[in-house]
Amino acid sequence: MLYKTSAPRFFSENRVSGMMLTLIAAAIPGLFAQTYFFGWGVLIQVIFAIIVALISEVLVLFLRNKPIISTLFDGSAIVTGFLLGLALPSVAPWWITFTAVTFAMIFAKHLYGGLGYNPFNPAMVGYVLVLISFPLQMTAWLPATDLLLHPLTFMDSLAVIFNQHTANGFSVANLRTGIDGYTLATPLDTIKTDLNNGFMLSEILQKSIFGDFAGKGWGLVNLCYLLGGIFLIIKKVINWRIPFSFLGTLLLFSVIFTLINPNGYTSPILHLFSGATMIGAFFIATDPVSASTTPRGRIYFGIGIGLLVFVIRTFGGYPDAIAFAVLLMNMCAPTIDQYTQPKIYGQRTNAQWDLATKANSMESKS
Repeated sequence: MLYKTSAPRFFSENRVSGMMLTLIAAAIPGLFAQTYFFGWGVLIQVIFAIIVALISEVLVLFLRNKPIISTLFDGSAIVTGFLLGLALPSVAPWWITFTAVTFAMIFAKHLYGGLGYNPFNPAMVGYVLVLISFPLQMTAWLPATDLLLHPLTFMDSLAVIFNQHTANGFSVANLRTGIDGYTLATPLDTIKTDLNNGFMLSEILQKSIFGDFAGKGWGLVNLCYLLGGIFLIIKKVINWRIPFSFLGTLLLFSVIFTLINPNGYTSPILHLFSGATMIGAFFIATDPVSASTTPRGRIYFGIGIGLLVFVIRTFGGYPDAIAFAVLLMNMCAPTIDQYTQPKIYGQRTNAQWDLATKANSMESKS
């Protein structure tokens, strides 16, 4: 199979479907950890998002008069639904998931011609659409299940997603109230809000939603995605340059600002192991279609994402910022690739061409 990438081009033994299945397999431990800490709603959202993605794919392929079976089973629609299901709040109403997935499949993928032609990561396009359009529902994250005043069963999770109330009548607002009586936000959101209100980081970390080294549950979830990402690198499904340059840049800037004011900025550990950092680094930013494809370009691409994530998290209005950073760098990927093309063997530089031209000119005169 010939990959569409910068010269020199090469053949790969991996088929698209095999790569997609390997990517999903690498994310399964993170899915299980996320479900364990944050409830059955995570798994329900993922399954529902995959179903919607497959149905959308079939309908669009039918309307475009394209082959359905071969395209459907390349795995790309499943991956888009899978990633969106993980990215959305576990108790987000079903129509949020439906809107995000259908927009991602129809507008972000097939409007540009389908797999291989989309300039933006479809999952992140769908996510940003609903984040901007429905901010209230998209900030309704539940804390770890052991902090909930009203823990959810599987049937409760289904009822909340499709009816916004449990069988006992508890709303999402009721569910977000912790055992201490306070409405709990995500760790990154809590840090951003409390730092802006004048609290010190050491005071903020005393809250119940923070665990041993990151937000309660989020640290281990991110660790699972990190291990899955390393597995993908070992299997050569993704290249190491984007995730490592992204994480390295995020680490560097967070260390610098922490040294300047340890109690005024989010610590490096919290940056790396909270929110969608690791799934963003290994499973989202490395999208082979919308990311940079040259060796140096991948490094610049990852550096750009890491810098944008830090800036938006620290000074912007969104606590996580992975989706915005990835989409902004997707816009830059073609330009980055254009100026980082590897030198072709035997190709002369401009200076060498000038010298050769002068030599030929002198020979012709003589």
